[in-house]
Amino acid sequence: MKTIYLKFKILLDLVVFKHSIFALPFLFISLMVASKMINDSAWFGFKVLILGIICAVSARNFAMAVNRLMDEDIDKDNPRCKNRPNISGAIDRKSIWVFIIINACIFIACSYFINSLAFMLSFPILFILALYSAFKRFSSLAHLVLGFCLGLAPIAASVMVLGKIEIYSVILCLGVTFWAGGFDLLYSLQDIDYDKEKGLHSIPAQFGEKATLMISACCHILAVIFWLLFVWIAPLHLISFLGVLVCAVILFFEHKIVHKNFIHIDRAFFTLNGYLSIIFFIFVWVDLLWQ
Repeated sequence: MKTIYLKFKILLDLVVFKHSIFALPFLFISLMVASKMINDSAWFGFKVLILGIICAVSARNFAMAVNRLMDEDIDKDNPRCKNRPNISGAIDRKSIWVFIIINACIFIACSYFINSLAFMLSFPILFILALYSAFKRFSSLAHLVLGFCLGLAPIAASVMVLGKIEIYSVILCLGVTFWAGGFDLLYSLQDIDYDKEKGLHSIPAQFGEKATLMISACCHILAVIFWLLFVWIAPLHLISFLGVLVCAVILFFEHKIVHKNFIHIDRAFFTLNGYLSIIFFIFVWVDLLWQ
């Protein structure tokens, strides 16, 4: 029993489980907006809450585990990745495959209990989540593909509550896509020399540091624009607009930190982005409660 527990703990470390926080607030934002549209209440019910969290966590576990397996040949010589459980030998490939299959089954099963559209979409969603790991080998757009994987959360929330893909969720998806893609660009600056050596198609390796910083800033400007558009299209008001402005300030400081010294990339990537998604959620939540 102790062995199983330790293996499970290592698997959670493998997929960096604590970073699930990045996408969850945007899932909840979309769920609340969808619920407000049909129930005139931001509360979407315990069933949706539980199934939504399970789907989001299992989908991310699946994506991260697939990424770790597919990138083993890339990561094994990268000093930054030497402590990852699959690289250090703390976990074997068979256990990772079992973890991937279990999480895929959990995701599909939960989707089945949500509604028929969610169930049908669960298969292409898993394919898209797995596609990111291969994308960086042939295209510099891998950063945006990663962002889109996180951006699927608001669309999934619309399907869960409304049984269809509503326009507000697509706009929010685009905002999350450019937000996540933008900070992935900053994060990937750490591997610029290694990516060049391995011939990977990351934007830093292809275009250099200055261009990457500029492209990342453009992505975050687009993210703010789409978030503003989302607030305008959804049944939201001034409080949510203020939330977007606060997020814009956070992104500004994120870039200021990274421009100052690349050694602070982890701080900008993990700390500020974690705060951003939660802050945005709080502003939207208060906005909906205030109505």
